[in-house]
Amino acid sequence: MVAFILEAKDAADWIYRGEGGLNIVLAYNGSSPNFTGKVVRVRKLRKNEPVNEEASSALSGHERLVWKEVGELLSSSTKDIANHMYAQHVVCPLLGSQHVDAGVRVLVTKEFLELLHNGVLLHRPSWRVDDGRINTLLDSAILMSDHSIFPHAVHEEEVCISVEIKPKCGFLPTSRFIREENAVKKRISRFRLHQILKFHQRKVPQISEYDPLDMFSGSKGRIMKSVNDLFLTPQNNFRVFLNGRLVFGSLGGEADDTNTQIAEAFEETLKDFFKADDDRGMHIPAFLQLVAGAVSESGILDRLLQVQKLDVLDIEGAIHAYYDVVGQPCAVCRESQPAATNVLHSIPFDQSLKIVRDFLISLTAKDLSLMISFRPTPKGSSQSLYDVFYLESLNRSFDYKASFIDLDMKPLEKMPYYYKLDQEIVSCYSRMMKTVYQPEKSASGTLYQDQCAAIEDNLHT
Repeated sequence: MVAFILEAKDAADWIYRGEGGLNIVLAYNGSSPNFTGKVVRVRKLRKNEPVNEEASSALSGHERLVWKEVGELLSSSTKDIANHMYAQHVVCPLLGSQHVDAGVRVLVTKEFLELLHNGVLLHRPSWRVDDGRINTLLDSAILMSDHSIFPHAVHEEEVCISVEIKPKCGFLPTSRFIREENAVKKRISRFRLHQILKFHQRKVPQISEYDPLDMFSGSKGRIMKSVNDLFLTPQNNFRVFLNGRLVFGSLGGEADDTNTQIAEAFEETLKDFFKADDDRGMHIPAFLQLVAGAVSESGILDRLLQVQKLDVLDIEGAIHAYYDVVGQPCAVCRESQPAATNVLHSIPFDQSLKIVRDFLISLTAKDLSLMISFRPTPKGSSQSLYDVFYLESLNRSFDYKASFIDLDMKPLEKMPYYYKLDQEIVSCYSRMMKTVYQPEKSASGTLYQDQCAAIEDNLHT
């Protein structure tokens, strides 16, 4: 805990940066050296969540069993503190302290939080506003570095550009507990399967070409393809900041697909970074090459992939361990009674705890964001404090730094939801395949069949 207290008089200096399901992030826009280059992460109060902080603060009894080896988590008095301890003592050792900033707790007043809530309303996506608000009953927030900028500018005119990427799950599961009718999960990435469900739910206007298997492949060509695919269909998985200001993508919601108008505006913006008025139409390719090159050269996704692979059994295996941990009859066995999973209900209790714990950690790794920031390497600089990437197409070098953000602990009680979503994703794909190979006779059915066939072709190209 730092000694500063954020009060009502400070609220005007914090501007909306973005949000996820649990937190709203605000960037500092004032003049205090204590907060320059910082963001504050404030916990949200979701709809139907208990208003009384004490009612929703401590870990549940079953969560205390799962995390019994992490003493700092067990002593946490609120969920916000627990998330902070989780990032610091669980995630940081796995992903590396050089890439993880757990932040520090800073005291806040209720008046400060109320003013923040009112100040960000017009900047938040409407569906986020409907889903929750800043929790004004808390007495602390998390202060951390603003990873969209460099901490110490070499000169006042320095320009920094940052990209925020949600890499998603980078491997195909091989668990023997995946039922035969769900074997598609072993062939097509979870992200691409989920895109089909989102498309049919009208949550996305079109299915993204992005495939995490390309991003995590280690192949320079495939990584380049994955970055380009994210740029064309950013959704909420790809955002770009110039000196901390959003210049591409969406704050807290789904971004529009990249059309000519959006691309031209971004091309113009990149002039400020590359400091070049010529080479029109070449700034976007150069930027995407820069991002792909940093991802490839840094090897940062290799470590992330290893943490993701803590999920050894897939949710179809882990769900059985969950029911043993919470001491309930297994709802999955009651419905389908898969013989192969009987072994999971006969293992030692501590092993069930480890399966669930590793699965929850892997979920954090599959859902986090990667922030990579770039600046031109200062002229005359013989040795940089940061990694350096040479962009051959421009004959220039750029400093870069990479950090993982959005490292919240996943709730144990949502395990049944994760299983249900997994089954919905596979079921949607199966229905689509039946439509492709058993078309309806009606005109509307034929159109739908054509759409499904196009999706199927896309998945396998």
